[in-house]
Amino acid sequence: MTDTGRATAPAAGTVLNALATGVGSAFAIDLDTTATVTLDGSDAVSGEVAEAPEADTRLVERCVELVVERFGDGGGGHVRTESEVPMAAGLKSSSAAANATVLATLDALGVGYTDDEETVGGSEGRADDPTPTRADAARIGVRAARETGVTVTGAFDDASASMLGGLTLTDNERDEVLKRDVVEWDVLVWAPPEQAFSADADVAACRSVAPMADLVADLTREGAYGRAMTVNGLAFCAALDFPTDPLVAAMPHATGASLSGTGPSFVAVGDREALATVRDHWDTYEGTTWLTRTQQAGARTNP
Repeated sequence: MTDTGRATAPAAGTVLNALATGVGSAFAIDLDTTATVTLDGSDAVSGEVAEAPEADTRLVERCVELVVERFGDGGGGHVRTESEVPMAAGLKSSSAAANATVLATLDALGVGYTDDEETVGGSEGRADDPTPTRADAARIGVRAARETGVTVTGAFDDASASMLGGLTLTDNERDEVLKRDVVEWDVLVWAPPEQAFSADADVAACRSVAPMADLVADLTREGAYGRAMTVNGLAFCAALDFPTDPLVAAMPHATGASLSGTGPSFVAVGDREALATVRDHWDTYEGTTWLTRTQQAGARTNP
């Protein structure tokens, strides 16, 4: 007997990169990853990425294993992801894939989840846990990311924004949401053709800009998200040796602009008409640009 579940989770952009201090902030954007999980009682979990047949699938496979261990009776199956989010571009494709996979596995098991922000067992949980919250579900994906070496920090900032929607500020060492807010922005994304994997980032260089990261965290707590993004972008472009030209082009027009994650993508937020002007600049760079919006619903199980 097989059981199938399906869920979708959005990508996210960066307000504050957590690599400097362990505190990070991100916001969900309207680009989706969908996971379909089929549980068949086999001894192992296999995975595939529709857009990249040779891609490493250990993260989503581990997500299935952890959910089945915690909420099911063991066993394996198959997970397939399909995504609008470019991989290794700084747009939280891994967090979106993990979130979608966790919810799809819960769906396949017939286990629901709640929108309550209180936890029911932290990142580890217990075998007899009651219905998980969405934050708990995000923590499962974060654990899988750590165990498979996908991320240095666990990326709870990215995972929480993708899972919960809107903007979150988090303590990634405690996997704790410090702040959550609704942000209604148009979003411009520029994705260069290169890839940059978070696990390969120069952590020492990122930690060298910790004073700027503390400033960005303070601005985020105060709700000055645009300024926070731009300071973050300048600091981490310097730390990770990315060009600041995209930020300089965006500053006169956008509410905020930043390097997203550890790059190579950049994001700018604000009014759509103003971002169209920024797009004229960014379209001169090699790669792809597109306009989208912030997303408030977060991850969700598909009917």
